[in-house]
Amino acid sequence: MKAAVYRGPHDIAIEDRPVPRIVDAADVLVRVRRAGICGSDAAEWDHGPVLARPPVVLGHEFMGEVVDCGPQAQATGLAPGQRVVSGAGVWCARCEWCAAGRPNLCASYQTLGFHVDGGLAEYVCVPSRTIRRVPDGVDDDAAALAQPLAVALHAVDRSRLTSAETCVVIGVGGIGSFVVAAARARGAGHVVAIDVDARRLEAASALGADSTYAVHGADLEEVIHTAVREGPHVVIEASGSALAPGAAIAAVRRGGRIVLVGLQSALRAVDLLAVSTRELELVGTLAHVCDQNLPEALSALQARDLARLVVDRTISLAELVPVGIATLLQQSGTGKFLIDPTP
Repeated sequence: MKAAVYRGPHDIAIEDRPVPRIVDAADVLVRVRRAGICGSDAAEWDHGPVLARPPVVLGHEFMGEVVDCGPQAQATGLAPGQRVVSGAGVWCARCEWCAAGRPNLCASYQTLGFHVDGGLAEYVCVPSRTIRRVPDGVDDDAAALAQPLAVALHAVDRSRLTSAETCVVIGVGGIGSFVVAAARARGAGHVVAIDVDARRLEAASALGADSTYAVHGADLEEVIHTAVREGPHVVIEASGSALAPGAAIAAVRRGGRIVLVGLQSALRAVDLLAVSTRELELVGTLAHVCDQNLPEALSALQARDLARLVVDRTISLAELVPVGIATLLQQSGTGKFLIDPTP
């Protein structure tokens, strides 16, 4: 089979690999039909390894068709021919974090596509506990969005956003567009989208943003205060921009919450005195809780055609780096890139 193998900075090659074999009784072999490209994939190519442990087959956003499954997986009702989507991470189900319902913080958590081989390939083998059936009303393109939408739903949950509150989302490409959709699905009082790209802001409006603001070199803190004079209750930072965390801390209202979704490529200096004296909450968020957020994402995708609003185009595995990752790094895309790995 063909697979996108990451070996280090600027080193992703489409290689011939053996089709994975089922080793564990709970494993499922999936023929990948669609896979997404994430900003973290682009970061690994550009300045990694950040999260990845190379060499590894990339890809933590994917859906496909069950080809084979072990006896324990069969006992859960999985069978060849079924369309499925996978969560991004594998958890142990035994440690204190798993027992507390936080498997994304598992003591031995492994991310597909970073720590173990993922879905930017023709086939992938995953544990059945990461798998969920795709409803009939959700097509392949939409199903491939379930994992990033689950990440966004988890981030909004971490913000504790309520219907009486205003939420500012910084950066509405990639994951940020899903955060807008998730905030709207969670019933936010007012959702503000901020980005440098007018086309992304148009998409954010379609996804549920009540107002949009373009930065265009302006001071980000000023833009947030222009959008919400007294400061928003919640700022969700999804751009990964070096200046964004500091601007979010400065602009959020007293007692507000800042949720950091975008991954920073280096250490940042932020005003921790303001965090203390204005009683702010600086919140991290990681991945999603598979049992909770993945079914929610599939239900949302069944209820609304988000793929039509979010997907830019579908490309081949060979175009992963020159088209997909290059566009992400240049920030010139208007939406999500999907990969069809079918030869």
